[in-house]
Amino acid sequence: MSVTKVPLIGLKADGFRHPLDLQATAALKQLPGLDLMIRNFLGSIGEQFYYLNNIASSVLVGPEQLPQLHGLLVEACQILDLEVPQLYVRQHPVPNAYTLAMRGKQPFIVLHTSLIDLLTLEEVQAVIAHELGHLKCEHGVYLTLANLLVLAAGQLPSWGGAIAQTLQSRLLEWVRCAEFSCDRAALLATQDPKLVVSLLMKLAGGSPTLAPQLNVEAFLAQARAYEETGKDPMLDLLKDLQTAPLTHPLPVLRAKEIDLWASSQNYSALVQNSFSRYNGKTDNLGGWRNW
Repeated sequence: MSVTKVPLIGLKADGFRHPLDLQATAALKQLPGLDLMIRNFLGSIGEQFYYLNNIASSVLVGPEQLPQLHGLLVEACQILDLEVPQLYVRQHPVPNAYTLAMRGKQPFIVLHTSLIDLLTLEEVQAVIAHELGHLKCEHGVYLTLANLLVLAAGQLPSWGGAIAQTLQSRLLEWVRCAEFSCDRAALLATQDPKLVVSLLMKLAGGSPTLAPQLNVEAFLAQARAYEETGKDPMLDLLKDLQTAPLTHPLPVLRAKEIDLWASSQNYSALVQNSFSRYNGKTDNLGGWRNW
């Protein structure tokens, strides 16, 4: 099905932010000095390290370098009303993407080659838009701190272990909630819920060989079946234990959430208002594509 996409001029993060993200962010902001701690911990040396690591070991996407990916990035930024960050492609066997934004420097997104190989171009744009969601919602500082604590958890001194573990647990919970907001950004940029669900399905159990055989409706049915297990208190406990150490919500939960939001008044209002604004003004839309 063809989907006509228009820019969401003036889009604000709070217009699409997931309620769990709002709650978890408010809880983190109650921790005094958290933002300042991570900024001081990284400092200018940390910024230079991450910049050099990417520019030396990845490919910087631009109009003359992987222009198709650059076009997807620019279009997603125009739709989400964001400035265009740097985008790097990195050779890596594990499908992944991540964003880093520190101390007011230009943020950047990194895509692994194995992720690109797994997805269609439209799904790659959904990934890019998901990462842009972190920038739109200003998740950068907390994301950086969460990653540092996860990496350093086994090296923390015993006297600080309990405090560090509590903070790490709070941050992981926040990251999982933040991911729901970024999935919504992916939907706003692609304006095709089945495309976003397809991406999540491939992350759960896809491969370049299996991708053509995967079924979005069957995956959504699987997500509903997972939700129905919540009537058993013991299974609820097992679910909590399963998700506690994760940096992302389970793929079936993400698929269910995006499917629900796609049929909500909140989503319809955000998209339909933009369609109404640009109705009959296609000359102003330049190169907007129909998927």
